[in-house]
Amino acid sequence: MEILHHPDAPQAVGPYSQAIEAGGFVFCSGQTPLVPASMRIEADTIEAQTRQALANLATVLAARHLGLADIVKTTVFLKNFADFARMNAVYADVFGTHRPARTTVEVSRLPLEALVEIECIAALPNAR
Repeated sequence: MEILHHPDAPQAVGPYSQAIEAGGFVFCSGQTPLVPASMRIEADTIEAQTRQALANLATVLAARHLGLADIVKTTVFLKNFADFARMNAVYADVFGTHRPARTTVEVSRLPLEALVEIECIAALPNAR
């Protein structure tokens, strides 16, 4: 097991790692739409927050030279399921033709009052 960290991704706001590599996979902690330079959520729309959360995931994956195309599973946490269609449109745009397995759930509250948080599991090249 190896702890992964990318200095350009948002720092953990609690006692956890950005990601862990184990068993041929990288397990990324949930990423909120924090802007790494300011460690603040600057966007106020679900679209912009989704795009930032996915950008943060991509940065974390880059610590192991992986990208969004290496993701096999995501979990999306939404503060309001009424935002699903708008989040989904951005998600589809960012992932393009790649379609990892996904679960989407509504939660009552997210860290720092985010509208969305996304976690993922990515496969290492030799695990495929």
